[in-house]
Amino acid sequence: METVKVSASKEYTVNIGTGFLSSIGEKLREIKNVCRVVLVSDDTVFALYGEKVKESLTNCGYSVCEYVFPHGEESKSFENYEKILNFCAENSITRTDLLVALGGGVTGDLTGFVASTYLRGVDFVQIPTTVLAMVDSSVGGKTAINLKSGKNLCGAFYQPIGVFADCETLNTLPEETFNEGCAEIIKYGMICDKDFLEFLQKNSIRDNIECVIKRCVEIKRDVVNRDEFENGERKLLNFGHTIGHAIEKCSNLSISHGNAVAIGMAIATKGAYETGVSEEDFSDVLLPILKKNNLPTTCDFSAEELYKASLKDKKRSFDTISIIVPDKLGLCKIVKLPVEELQNFIEKGLN
Repeated sequence: METVKVSASKEYTVNIGTGFLSSIGEKLREIKNVCRVVLVSDDTVFALYGEKVKESLTNCGYSVCEYVFPHGEESKSFENYEKILNFCAENSITRTDLLVALGGGVTGDLTGFVASTYLRGVDFVQIPTTVLAMVDSSVGGKTAINLKSGKNLCGAFYQPIGVFADCETLNTLPEETFNEGCAEIIKYGMICDKDFLEFLQKNSIRDNIECVIKRCVEIKRDVVNRDEFENGERKLLNFGHTIGHAIEKCSNLSISHGNAVAIGMAIATKGAYETGVSEEDFSDVLLPILKKNNLPTTCDFSAEELYKASLKDKKRSFDTISIIVPDKLGLCKIVKLPVEELQNFIEKGLN
């Protein structure tokens, strides 16, 4: 098993391996004493792995109750957040107890936000079951729910006490869902690791999944350790996300997060070059890697539609918005773009 230690406001270890879900209780005992556990999962993931995880926890002395919600981005809502809070209260969960997020990014974000606010903070553990969650959302402490106005507009920075990524769970992912997670993997190469980017050009992600996940977690770990609360460098991790979130909103969430980020990276890369924000056009590097992993690079929404949807993005500050763009191959930079220039930036990226 590979491990990566995160040293943010709370120290914890990300464990990466294959085939250890049936012994998750034993591994949890190494970091958390026997207590009551709320196992949070969506209906799809719980049907696959819920009973296995619950049995392992129970066999190690934990008292487990489960909260299962409908799968999908729509469940990352205030309504579901409130329901889980009430579920914890009704089951007399205390500050010494534990929440366990079993699933993808929606489950992790939702569970983490509940953990950060219930009784002003209880421990939680991430057991990610998708590529996207393993390499991105389960690490770094960002938790959130969506509002009608936009994605992830209500949340908190709150670190888990441990992350357990069992790559065996990826075998049950639909091919499209696996590919969506590859967008975040490619992002890491683009923002700060030329060697990793070149590795992705030449090699299959699926055939090298454990080492790929570890490298992504290492990159995110290093960024989070230096800038946990996104005051500067951590914004680089949002490459493709400002426009990506706008695409998700315009599609009423019918375009997945991973696909939207892939398109967002393509638009930002082309737009940066065409508007002179970047000296070189790295589209000839980025687009083939995206296409190799069956990811989209364009969408049917207009620049005006995406611009309007971007205006409520978290990265906007009064009359500017932070856009992440390539500066060199394997190195991105943060640009504060005047809001009135954003529509033209997107328009150039779409052409």
